[in-house]
Amino acid sequence: MLAMMACGVNAGINSDVRANEINLVSHCAQKGCDCGEPVCGCEPVAPTCDTGICDGGCDGGCDSAGCGCGSGSGCGIGSILTGGDCCLGDPWTLFGEHNGWSAGGWIQMGYHSDALPLFNSRPDELQLHQAWLYAEKAIDTSNGFDIGGRIDYLYGTDSQDTQAFGINNDHWDNGWDNGSDYGHAMPQLYMEAGYGDLSVKVGHFYTIIGWEVVQATGNFFYSHAYTMYNSEPFTHTGALATYNVNDNVTAYGGYVMGWDSGFEDNGDAFLGGLSVGLTDDLTVTYATVGGVFANNQAAYEQGYMHSIVADLALSDKLQYIFQSDVLDTEDRAGATARETFDINQYLIYSINDCWSYGTRFEWYDAKSGVLAGNDVDVYALTAGVNYKPHANVTVRPEIRYDWVEGNPAGILENNDDEQWTFGVDSIFTF
Repeated sequence: MLAMMACGVNAGINSDVRANEINLVSHCAQKGCDCGEPVCGCEPVAPTCDTGICDGGCDGGCDSAGCGCGSGSGCGIGSILTGGDCCLGDPWTLFGEHNGWSAGGWIQMGYHSDALPLFNSRPDELQLHQAWLYAEKAIDTSNGFDIGGRIDYLYGTDSQDTQAFGINNDHWDNGWDNGSDYGHAMPQLYMEAGYGDLSVKVGHFYTIIGWEVVQATGNFFYSHAYTMYNSEPFTHTGALATYNVNDNVTAYGGYVMGWDSGFEDNGDAFLGGLSVGLTDDLTVTYATVGGVFANNQAAYEQGYMHSIVADLALSDKLQYIFQSDVLDTEDRAGATARETFDINQYLIYSINDCWSYGTRFEWYDAKSGVLAGNDVDVYALTAGVNYKPHANVTVRPEIRYDWVEGNPAGILENNDDEQWTFGVDSIFTF
């Protein structure tokens, strides 16, 4: 969503990568070392920083660039873990970018020890979560009017959770299943036009609600929050305008045909919000959707929900994200359909381009309509690492502890009221 563009969190797993040579961390090219222009990664590699070997190459490394032997960088894995350089270089792509046109994708494979009532519902098995392809013509309004668009295709165990399931009639991609867990999805197909500071997107696109996203390349953690899965829409079909009021304020507004449906009417709702940079270090985003979320023979739901995300840079390396969502809807008879409230907090520390550590703590207050209909409070604490051994590869191990206050039936495995889950995935972008 909006806050995924914030600095520091997803710096190495963005899908919009540029073509270049593949350089492994442990095999940085030495032949391009120019002593007249210090370049991080050109310094000689030695087992320790006190062997004297650094004195003979490039005048001691890249001290003037803030790395190299003089700063303790380039001296083994220990320095990488504590803030040294890892010389990833630019990522490689199959197609690159040409006149605003680009195409690419990623492969995400993962394993988790236990099932969660979220995306990771197929436990104790190595699985293909996302085989993703996209093609895009990005708009450039710096010289006036421009037009573009994007299409996304997905295959894997995540696909059924991002299909157009808002109307259960097997239309659009809702019937593209391959067994009980795998399947296909086309979560985005839209055109976009813009002029100056205004752009309008028309078609089928991902929501602006919340901080976590469906795309594996946009999240720090392998697993997801209860909030994202149960209380937020994934996709909309309609029109959404974006206006950059100034350098610090961006406004959003549009009309969508409900939640998570394809190219047919499933409701009438307003989708919009405001993102404000209050300081150089703090951005607050309010996003909301209100109206009829579902209107078909099988379901009717109307109401209101919003998400507030505060993204604060505590330092150059430490980022704190606070999120709170409210969802309150009713059915055709006026009875409560879904009612939830949550607080999510993230703390992410970026060591360098190769290593970052993070924690997430969630309180999810599910009063009605989700998690088997139970009135429960669910808590989840997650700790994880992002490691990039290569500019195109991210490995994300994590450990997660969930516990339920209230009736745990139908939430965690074996109806337990607490659960430890280990998970690890790897993402390869191209």
